[in-house]
Amino acid sequence: MFKKKNLKKILFSFFIIFFSSFSYADEIFLSLKKDKVNVRYGPSFKSPIKYVYKKLNLPIKQIDTKENFRRIIDFKNNSGWIHVSQLKKVNSVIPLKDKILFKKPSNFSNPIAKIKKGRVLVILKCEDNWCKITTQEFKGWITNNDVWGKNN
Repeated sequence: MFKKKNLKKILFSFFIIFFSSFSYADEIFLSLKKDKVNVRYGPSFKSPIKYVYKKLNLPIKQIDTKENFRRIIDFKNNSGWIHVSQLKKVNSVIPLKDKILFKKPSNFSNPIAKIKKGRVLVILKCEDNWCKITTQEFKGWITNNDVWGKNN
């Protein structure tokens, strides 16, 4: 027979495991659908605007949901609430350090350009540890390490 003390430990462990899985379940990367997106203090159109993003495809991380609003955080740790209509599946990344853009997904391929950290790069496709991206001027491959915005 289980003692009450053991049963309490088992139940406590179960609740910790069960509820801790929910705290990270909503953390996914998304991108901005428009080139002007309001970020609000709370999850409502009545809530005041905190700041405005003016960057199409900017990757953001969803950290919470409430009805049709998503609480987000960006790569500079700014946070707030955005209506779901302003968001889309992630299609971009931001390099966290300078990267080399290659013609093919190989370090032995011809380098095309140096990509500065902090630049928004639109993803065309990903294979293994490489993503084919496009910028306003270039199209090529970068390694997908040290980038912010890519779901695993």
